[in-house]
Amino acid sequence: MASLDNTGWSVPGLLVALLLVFDSGVLHVRGLEVSTGKVSSIEAMNGSTVLLPCTYSSCIGIHKLTFSWHYNNNGTMNKLCEGVVPSEGVEPKVKVEHDRVEFVGSSKSHNISILLWNITFEDEGEYTCFAKNPKEMNRNHSAIFTLRVVDQMREVDNTLTVIIVSVLGGVIGLVIIVMVIKALVVQFLLKDDEKNKECLVNASGNDNTENGLTGAKAENKGTPKA
Repeated sequence: MASLDNTGWSVPGLLVALLLVFDSGVLHVRGLEVSTGKVSSIEAMNGSTVLLPCTYSSCIGIHKLTFSWHYNNNGTMNKLCEGVVPSEGVEPKVKVEHDRVEFVGSSKSHNISILLWNITFEDEGEYTCFAKNPKEMNRNHSAIFTLRVVDQMREVDNTLTVIIVSVLGGVIGLVIIVMVIKALVVQFLLKDDEKNKECLVNASGNDNTENGLTGAKAENKGTPKA
């Protein structure tokens, strides 16, 4: 008979519950993930070569990680390449199944990206990067990258940018003009202040002369003898 704790749970029941929490909380958060980067789509010209990016990560580690690239051709998934990464840091063994696809990844950077050469309008669509890790009970994950093919690149409307730059240039120019005017005014005021001081000095000398400083010198002369 299974024993019960104070909460009414049996020991096997607790173990099952803990395993479920571990599986949903740890494996699903820290397990295998693949990503095509912050930008999941690209627009490229007809005839150019594009990079289809994909990286993988796993906090648990990998062992015999399998990966593949597929192209969604109106609902039919066409395989472009597949490979196996034996272990961490070991370069993958890759099999390319498309004549215009080149594998450019490396296990050292957890990179499983591919190049698609000389794209055509028929190459437009969704590309799926898929990976599976046997070390995590065959946990798998995938990410989609969208390719759009155009005959010429669209011109970017820089009207708003030009307006912003013009406004900023005008503000900066106005600030410079104000600073120059301020400097001229300050210089003029300093010169005017110096003139006022010079006038005060001259005026003070004249007042002393008029107040009899010369006469005082005359009074200091000795009294003439009889």
